[in-house]
Amino acid sequence: MTATPYTVVHETPAIDTYRHLRQATGIGPKTHAAAEAGLPNSLFAVQVLCDGRTVAMGRVIGDGGCFYQVVDIAVLPEHQGRGLGKAVMREIAGYIEREVPESAYVSLLADGQAFRLYRQFGFALTAPDSLGMALVKGAGTGEG
Repeated sequence: MTATPYTVVHETPAIDTYRHLRQATGIGPKTHAAAEAGLPNSLFAVQVLCDGRTVAMGRVIGDGGCFYQVVDIAVLPEHQGRGLGKAVMREIAGYIEREVPESAYVSLLADGQAFRLYRQFGFALTAPDSLGMALVKGAGTGEG
């Protein structure tokens, strides 16, 4: 069996690493200040490292009891197609199984065809019963 160059760690990424992965994977930029404020509030975080460098990540955020949201699933383009998204989701699914109360609501927003990955871990489309919505601050105002 061939050794994998990848290592999984349960650690919140550093601010610059987080911002780089979001930008490089097209899931959208976050300011340094936003990342600095938000990352310490992660309930669970996972990174996949290759030669000591983070190439994939995912987080769970929420109130720790009633509501949880899976966010920031990202795999650098040059490492896609190698099962790293599944590896990240396996770690997150394990956390949910171990730590999340039965009555909690666990959600995520799937971009494009990513819902196919999330379905493998028990997530189901909610439409037409419910639809995801978002408020994007500054939308339509010319501000970023």
